[in-house]
Amino acid sequence: MLPWLSELFGAGGSLFAHVVLRAILAGFTAFGIGLLIGPFMIRRLTERLIGQTVRRDGPESHYQKAGTPTMGGVLMLFGTTVATLLWARLSDMQVWIAVITFLAFGAIGLADDYIKLLHKNPRGIGARAKFAWQTGCSVVAALAVFLTARTPLQTGFHVPMMVRPVASLGLFSFTFLGYLVVTGASNAVNLTDGLDGLAAVPTALVACALGLLAYLGGSPHWAAAVSVPLVPGAAELLVFCCAMAGSALGFLWFNAYPAQVFMGDVGALALGGALGIVAVMIRQEILLFVMGGVFVAETVSVMLQVGSFKLTRRRIFRMAPLHHHFELKGWPESRVIIRFWVVSFLLVVLGLSTLGIRS
Repeated sequence: MLPWLSELFGAGGSLFAHVVLRAILAGFTAFGIGLLIGPFMIRRLTERLIGQTVRRDGPESHYQKAGTPTMGGVLMLFGTTVATLLWARLSDMQVWIAVITFLAFGAIGLADDYIKLLHKNPRGIGARAKFAWQTGCSVVAALAVFLTARTPLQTGFHVPMMVRPVASLGLFSFTFLGYLVVTGASNAVNLTDGLDGLAAVPTALVACALGLLAYLGGSPHWAAAVSVPLVPGAAELLVFCCAMAGSALGFLWFNAYPAQVFMGDVGALALGGALGIVAVMIRQEILLFVMGGVFVAETVSVMLQVGSFKLTRRRIFRMAPLHHHFELKGWPESRVIIRFWVVSFLLVVLGLSTLGIRS
């Protein structure tokens, strides 16, 4: 918590010592910020003519979305950061790693969106430059996690349902794995963000699940009870995760079908990068892969489509990412969105069902 907030509550500040209460307050704070600032931001984006461009080879139902304000992800950057600074213990280095990584990936997306929309350059900062910046941010974030680790458990490779790490990772291997997870998650969420509200709900669900795992992993008692890696101090990440979930739901208020605003790369890259770095810090990369299965499926569909076309000149899907394939099969956009939400919920439940199962 910020010092002035602790002083404001005085002796009653002990009430806010419990991380669960502060996490709930962070979620509601971020959600409230979204509701309060959202209309103003949408008006400003509309006035500046910062509107979405639509692929002409995509579903015809998307043509009417041309001109819808985008770069709304700035709202989530602001809400998540403010709520985290208000309610998290700022002496915890893991909180700072999560927040800085979140903002760094948001800055990459902001630069890309700005060039695309205000300078009318469809390439943005360019694929190579974007990937290079993502790589740099991911590597720095992974190095920070490795160098601030307090126990060997924090640098091992863990498999769900196994008490001990299956491998001990050195500096290079840990950093490389962190780079793959953080960069991959960032791009996966970005690919999923193609329909109204499609990325927001899975992000909120996965963020809450990772927050729960962080809370359990931060306690020696609960970590042993549910067989998750013990990561000292990780419980504070619950505040950050709830803030991120709250801001995603606040954004969904305006992004739900039919969307009044889109998040753009600034939101999608930041959310994905944040999910990735939290998973790395609490050593739950595999569970992120499971619970974020919707993001994984979207990414794999693009990889398969590109690979198939380059090798055989044939397409596997009618259009990639995967959500467009179902649209072109005749599914209404709202049906695709809700079914992807349902699948995401089931995958999160599946991931959490591994808790307490020992091998």
